[in-house]
Amino acid sequence: MATNIYKNFIDGAWVSSNSGETFEQRNPAKLNRITGRFQRSTIADTENAIACAQAAYPGWKATPPVERAAILRRALEAMVRRKDEIAAVITEENGKTLPEAAGEVQAAILEMDFQIGEGLRLYGQTVPSLQPGMHAYSVREPLGVVSVICPWNFPFNVPGRKCTPALMAGNTCVLKPANLTPHTGILFTELFEEAGLPKGVLNCVTGSGNTVGETLVTDPRIKAITFTGSTGVGKGIAQKAARNLTRTQLEMGGKNPTVILEDADLDAAVDAVLKAAFACSGQWCTSTSRAIVASDIADVFTQRIVEKAKGLRLGPGTDSATQMGPVCGQAQLNTIMGYIEKGKREGATLLCGGNRLEEGDYAEGTYILPTVFGNVRPEMTIAQEEIFGPVLSVITVEDFDEAIAVANGVSFGLSSAIFTQDISAAMRFVEASEVGLTHVNTLSALKEPQLEFGGIKESGFGLPEAGRSGIEFFTEHKVAYIKY
Repeated sequence: MATNIYKNFIDGAWVSSNSGETFEQRNPAKLNRITGRFQRSTIADTENAIACAQAAYPGWKATPPVERAAILRRALEAMVRRKDEIAAVITEENGKTLPEAAGEVQAAILEMDFQIGEGLRLYGQTVPSLQPGMHAYSVREPLGVVSVICPWNFPFNVPGRKCTPALMAGNTCVLKPANLTPHTGILFTELFEEAGLPKGVLNCVTGSGNTVGETLVTDPRIKAITFTGSTGVGKGIAQKAARNLTRTQLEMGGKNPTVILEDADLDAAVDAVLKAAFACSGQWCTSTSRAIVASDIADVFTQRIVEKAKGLRLGPGTDSATQMGPVCGQAQLNTIMGYIEKGKREGATLLCGGNRLEEGDYAEGTYILPTVFGNVRPEMTIAQEEIFGPVLSVITVEDFDEAIAVANGVSFGLSSAIFTQDISAAMRFVEASEVGLTHVNTLSALKEPQLEFGGIKESGFGLPEAGRSGIEFFTEHKVAYIKY
């Protein structure tokens, strides 16, 4: 069967790279299956996309917000209509189960709907002047051309959460999908083409981070960069963007704790940690990678979480019986297995999982069993560094204060959760937790579109995404004084 070749979308047309080269993407459930070939774009291709976005900017900026909203609403309607098709492509490229992929598309629908509404409410301020006969007010205006650099773990929801407020504010965009999930980014772009978005307003360029990504970060015509990915790459973007004073929005790694106190609803805690640790094969930035458990209940919690982890059914995401799919590709598998081996060497006790499935149908994919480590010390590598895979570390603590110290004792600060029936302990945790979003008696990965999403410390930099700040990042404040 012939392999489909997908093109870049620049200035309203699907075009090949001027290099004439492509790269392949493989299904992580069956690595011998090539899902498509994609343009290995050059610096010149990327610069052309930026130039076309810059040329389209004045017209898009001048388009009334209600007209911009009408176009984006049509893209949203297409998203709803093509939901199953999009979910199937996400599963094919990323490996997550079809229900997880459908959930991602539904999340994108909710995010897009909210941000379209926010774009119709570009609030300014009108305030009394200190001087008579003076009208003083502020407005918010778009920035210009923005680059949107997206990850492979949520390859559809993240561009929706970034591009929608950028476009609604009147900016034009150049989108770079992750190389592991390029078809998903192309499908996202097709929705806007179908909706009649003017040419050049949204462009999509595939290719390497060293070429396409580097150009989207360093080109002086780029006025803002919104990025989701690793902390190391994010720090590099911040350094390079500073040379042009380009504003950045960086959503990076996490090492998210869930604290379980003695009085917790243990069934609810186990179910939440299981889902947050192993859904999407542990490859979401808000997943629970550390369970910090009071010593009095540590044994029973650990026994239950191990039993449930062992019971998870692995398989291709297209199988309705599958509860956890493969990790996203060979490189990701190698990284995760490296962390598992390091956990063993440093003295953690492997309670379940810890190995790749390589027999039968599993041999063709990148499957890692759900893995739980016990006797984990807070200073161990597996308790400090982001693994981004189905690996949970159980850490035992003696009291609430130690739990807080352990939870905060990492360089990351994205998400956290606590399970307790003690309202005082819950509120103290919310106040003390060094994160951008925290939770009480629910899983660490929960988020809703009407509130901001972002981390602190090495998990985030710049204004967070979503909520009211989602569109604020893509606008400048202008103040006017009018003497009459």
